[in-house]
Amino acid sequence: MDNLGYIIKRLGLAAVTLILISFAVFFIIQLPPGDFVDTMVANMIRQGEVVTQEDIINLKSMYGLDRPFVVQYFGWFKGILTGNWGTSYYYNQSVLVKIKETLGTTLMISFVTLVFTYIIAVPIAIYSAKHQYSIGDYIVTFIGFVGLAVPHFLLAILLMYVSFRLTGKPLMGLFPEGGITDWPSFLEFLKRLIIPVIVISTSGACGLIRRVRAQLLDEQGKPYVLCLRAKGVTERAITFKYAMRQVLNPIVSGLGGMISGIFNGSTITAIVLMLPTQGPILLKALQTQDVYLSGGILLISASLVVIGNLISDILLAVLDPRIKLLEEIK
Repeated sequence: MDNLGYIIKRLGLAAVTLILISFAVFFIIQLPPGDFVDTMVANMIRQGEVVTQEDIINLKSMYGLDRPFVVQYFGWFKGILTGNWGTSYYYNQSVLVKIKETLGTTLMISFVTLVFTYIIAVPIAIYSAKHQYSIGDYIVTFIGFVGLAVPHFLLAILLMYVSFRLTGKPLMGLFPEGGITDWPSFLEFLKRLIIPVIVISTSGACGLIRRVRAQLLDEQGKPYVLCLRAKGVTERAITFKYAMRQVLNPIVSGLGGMISGIFNGSTITAIVLMLPTQGPILLKALQTQDVYLSGGILLISASLVVIGNLISDILLAVLDPRIKLLEEIK
């Protein structure tokens, strides 16, 4: 199977996966009892308004919530394909317009976090593997366990508490009243990303450190490494020229999960840190059962995971031709 055929097959699988995910997303969003009209009517009644059964029927008809689930799904999916993602019930504006307001900031935070995660995790993992059972290795291992165990939102709350205790300012003063998007220069923007990036990247970086360390330790004990050492090849050359070639596979294969963890982590962290990203909007959409808005945001999140896995598959095929050979055997 040539490279083009392999890529076409993976693209086809990615498209089918997205279709199935879209159905699952639309179905799960509507699992809770009631709908947007029920939520709106409950709020109207709490405010003292009189709502009749006829009013409820008319509202459901106006929002299209009286149609069968399958009809609603295909109408929504058709709009996704044609670029009309519907109108947000809660915000009363186009879903695409509402998503675009914060999508850029969300993607920027996710991208910077992804780059930061790999830049930090890989060198630390190499050091830990090359200095096994040293004090530094024990420290890295301990931090790795803690980083994997502590949720993003809890770490964010802890950093906020420490910041107030040390400086008396929220988040070390890195987020002025203008917010994360109100920045006079790119360096100022990066400065305001410090806390979110640390919070979001901790779990992914710790997991990556453990995977790379374990793979590198496994490579160091293989016969070809012993042979290279016997020939007088330097440890630096053994690590970066030979062993790291094998370590690249687990690094690349985890790209899809890494993107998912970072994007979802940024969503939850944004709610805690009150960042102007898609997290607070998604929370409000889910609370009000705004099907189109929440479905659009969740579909974007799922698409990033699928795209990440697609990139991983292609890079793995380039790095390890045996993967394409297995596809041909299948």
